[in-house]
Amino acid sequence: MSYVTHLEGAIDGARLPAHTVQTLHEGRPIWVRYDLGAVGASVKRDSLRDREPTMWRYRELLPVRDDANIVSLGEGMTPLLDCPRLAARLGVARLQIKDESQLPTGSFKSRGQAAAISMAKELGITRLAIPTAGNAGGAMAAYAARAGMEAYVFMPRDTPVVNQLEAAFFGAKTFLVNGLITDCAKIIGEGRERLGWFDLSTLKEPYRIEGKKTMGLELAEQLGWSLPDAIFYPTGGGTGLIGMWKAFAELEALGWLDSADRPKMFSCQSSGCASLPPAFESGERFAAPVENAHTVASGLRVPRAIGDFMILDAVRESGGRALAVDEDRLVEWSSLGAQAEGISICPEDGACIGGLDLALQNGWVSRDDHVVIFNTGAAQKYIETMQADLPEVDHTSIDWSLIER
Repeated sequence: MSYVTHLEGAIDGARLPAHTVQTLHEGRPIWVRYDLGAVGASVKRDSLRDREPTMWRYRELLPVRDDANIVSLGEGMTPLLDCPRLAARLGVARLQIKDESQLPTGSFKSRGQAAAISMAKELGITRLAIPTAGNAGGAMAAYAARAGMEAYVFMPRDTPVVNQLEAAFFGAKTFLVNGLITDCAKIIGEGRERLGWFDLSTLKEPYRIEGKKTMGLELAEQLGWSLPDAIFYPTGGGTGLIGMWKAFAELEALGWLDSADRPKMFSCQSSGCASLPPAFESGERFAAPVENAHTVASGLRVPRAIGDFMILDAVRESGGRALAVDEDRLVEWSSLGAQAEGISICPEDGACIGGLDLALQNGWVSRDDHVVIFNTGAAQKYIETMQADLPEVDHTSIDWSLIER
């Protein structure tokens, strides 16, 4: 059964019917709301330990009514890895990375797509379309294939080549567009009536948030129903950060958290596409779009997030900040983390490592704090940023000085 009571317009609190096809309300995203009293009466947190280690262990806090409609590739739980050498390098007491690169499609997008496509199946949708500049296209294509649905993917032509190829590999009709993700979204909007597809864009339907919030539910469970002092999250569309903040509120309402202290949330972007920091600094609730957006971290290349106010609300409520780090250092930061800890850190996460360094320098985070960074994807998906000039060795006449240097 589902414990969903209704949907709610995030911009004005309007009550909307659940279990119907919904996109946006007043041009802005929609929340899913639950009867948390009934959830608490139905399940106790300690009973979760006996369930399968996937995101569906939190079934009562997810929107699908009929288990037969769940579309799954076994997503979650992802490891929470201690990073002592990186912590020492940055100068923070305790640092952990929650490694979402180990999900079925190599990124955190597995969570959102599992929830969204499960609900699409439940609501009778058979044709999907998505604009993407990174991992969402491949994830949508994989889950659509799993569900037996038709998928269309539109991506900027400079999207990382692995993302291009994986969407097509999973059977999606995949197109390269001479523009940004916003231009891809425009094509989908213009084709909706003609082709009858459902737009699965970030936050243009209610359910990707619900899948992404399981990152927060898992984190709390892995930490013994407590939370860290600070979370650093790479932010493009921001669904993950929004979802986690929602998860913490729901856990608090259920009485499942051992402390009411929620973490400071730090939204991390690249200087090449940083819409949120100016709005944060000036006290604005909505962000202005970025002109000429550019970054090697394709998941951060969102000129303006449709849920900008939801991100900024969460950051402010938490006592965190919206940060931008130098675009030219993203690969340096991600390589630092990879070489220090052996984790497949994506360039988006380079913004988080650089953001943590910036926050420590400015006193926004204490050096005694417990910090968690979310690694949202696998480095192998960004081969363009993994170039190296490798020396060659002649096996018939080895130059050991070359090797020993």
